[in-house]
Amino acid sequence: MSDADRALPSMPSHEQLQQAAHWYACLRDGQARASERAAWQTWLAAAEGHALAWQQVQEISRAFEPVRALPNVREAAEGLQAANQRMRVRRRVLASCALLTMGGLAGALSWRQGWLPDQVMAWGADAHTHTGELKQMRLADGSTLWLNTGSAVDVRFGASERRLVLLAGEVFVTTAHDARPLLVQTTDGQMRALGTRFNVQLGNSATELTVFEGAVEVCTTNSGSTLVVAAGQRTRFTRARIEQPDIADSARQAWTQGRLIANNLPLREFVVEMRRYRKGYLGVADAVADLEVYGSFPAQDSDRALKMLSLALPVRIEQRLPWWTSIEAKA
Repeated sequence: MSDADRALPSMPSHEQLQQAAHWYACLRDGQARASERAAWQTWLAAAEGHALAWQQVQEISRAFEPVRALPNVREAAEGLQAANQRMRVRRRVLASCALLTMGGLAGALSWRQGWLPDQVMAWGADAHTHTGELKQMRLADGSTLWLNTGSAVDVRFGASERRLVLLAGEVFVTTAHDARPLLVQTTDGQMRALGTRFNVQLGNSATELTVFEGAVEVCTTNSGSTLVVAAGQRTRFTRARIEQPDIADSARQAWTQGRLIANNLPLREFVVEMRRYRKGYLGVADAVADLEVYGSFPAQDSDRALKMLSLALPVRIEQRLPWWTSIEAKA
């Protein structure tokens, strides 16, 4: 699977998603008036982005409640969604083929919002975590492995090497002394630990490595490029190239203690991180997306973290559905 195959699909605007969530909330119980159904159908046909937003709200909602009989929804939306449905089925088939070929999860998670069924994260993995779950493991060699939210890893220890295959999510590793090399593998390449503490996150377009002690040697999958990343440095790499290292963020390791640290971080970036720990949709309005966030937030209690944001910033938390949350400007 190429880097392009792992790119995220285009997204409707925040406003369009909010509108779609509003209509879903109105129609989901089947009690909407004829005038409301007509207004929804007019909205749905008004712009291409509306159909895509509706489709994504439906997909997210199906993971959280039984399919409800929305009046005329399937009939009205079928024509607008036909092309997107065919593309979505094709992507799922290709992703399934990739899973069978690779024997794992890598690259198969398309929207990475934390709402995909937890069972998916466990396919083929020796260890995994659900959305919002953190796990610490002592490995057979004495090394310590932390798994962040929504992560999956295979542990393959043999006579000549110790190998961790990161299939999804993020791990933090503290190595123990052993004559066998310790390797961490992702779809993008392989990392060889040189007596170290380091963090590895598998993203949609690249793998991110942060080294806190010792050093880690990176080798990319396709090009075979290599680079030794020293303590206090971080880099990102794809199958083809390795970015020049820059200064590591020491707060990157705080998640192992269940904390999210923000130091002058734009709210939009903080929301991206929070989404990994929260089931359902979490959005942020453009009007407040550039507000700066400071502080320490509980990773495993997103409701509390959102409350803390609403007290520290001029924002309000809006929840149109139990699984649909948005951060909006305070009125």
